[in-house]
Amino acid sequence: MTQPVKYHEGGFPPKQLDWQRLIPLIGPANAALARYDGTLQAIPNAAVLLSPLMTQEAVLSSKIEGTQATMGEVLEFEAEGERDSDVSEQKKGDIQEILNYRKATRRAEELLKELPLCQRVVCETHKVLLEGVRGQNKAPGEYRRIPNWIGSPGCKIEDAKFVPISADKLTDAMGRWEKYIHEDAPDRLVQLALLHAEFEALHPFLDGNGRLGRMLVPLFMARKDLLKDPMFYISAFFERNRDEYYERLLAVSRDGAWTDWVEFFLKAVIQQAQENQNKAADIVRLFKDSASQFVALTRSEHSVRALDFLFQRPILRSADFVAHSGIPGATALRICRLLKRNGILIELRPKKGRTTAILAFPTLLNIAEGREVFVSHG
Repeated sequence: MTQPVKYHEGGFPPKQLDWQRLIPLIGPANAALARYDGTLQAIPNAAVLLSPLMTQEAVLSSKIEGTQATMGEVLEFEAEGERDSDVSEQKKGDIQEILNYRKATRRAEELLKELPLCQRVVCETHKVLLEGVRGQNKAPGEYRRIPNWIGSPGCKIEDAKFVPISADKLTDAMGRWEKYIHEDAPDRLVQLALLHAEFEALHPFLDGNGRLGRMLVPLFMARKDLLKDPMFYISAFFERNRDEYYERLLAVSRDGAWTDWVEFFLKAVIQQAQENQNKAADIVRLFKDSASQFVALTRSEHSVRALDFLFQRPILRSADFVAHSGIPGATALRICRLLKRNGILIELRPKKGRTTAILAFPTLLNIAEGREVFVSHG
């Protein structure tokens, strides 16, 4: 019988890395991140314009852990409201976990305005992540006091694939992890790679460790001035390479393969920085093009307000557009009809009885998805 891999007891941070292997990746990773940050800094309202990318990050990070909801399903559920949604309980649970991921990210950003990146921020963020979802009975915001392990569902500890650090040693280990956040390091991205791997190896909570560990990536980047804002979306790479992601993390404890893991992480940063930059640039281009198009089409002083609303809520109820866009009701109705008639908005679900139609802004959604999922009829 194969013995489970146990948490490495060799000390953290590792004393040796093969820098000759890492140097060819460190420069390109930092340069790619700097280019992306330049694009971010040129966007006046990045939090609004890039909000679909935040939702997609939440979807993909949660998907690594087994959720099955898509970005479209999440946004449609938000537009409908829980009371009117007819999704299954399983799907609703998946969607709520994704919504919590977004909420937890926002909570962390608020905390980091007043605090350094520290254990308090980690625990407060974890509390929001598990609030009202599967795992809510697993001590949200508190480090585990009992063993946990990773393996097939329902397996015993002796049959596990990986056994994290024992609970009695966890507090000291998290103290070392936090201390390393604030130490000087030869390279911040290498430091981040080590922090991410160590957090996952410690597995400090009974649930939600993977999602929280990935959430910490952009928070660290922003806190260490690698990015102006914590808007880096790394989970697409990890989800595409899920088996290797898990294997590289496991090999750190099994074989002390820290350099292999850091190489993998730096490649993720390079690829996702480029992908994030391309998507951000496409979204900004869409906003500028749409601004001109909306003015010409609607001939209304409210055209930009309508556009802002759609970027924040690319799937929406027509009634919400009328009620919450800040545009006078009759004008909002007219703009909505014009956008539908010209294929800028499409109907995902027609009006039914007293329930108004669910609409989507397909061009923006397709950029966030990275592929054509929503088809415009314009």
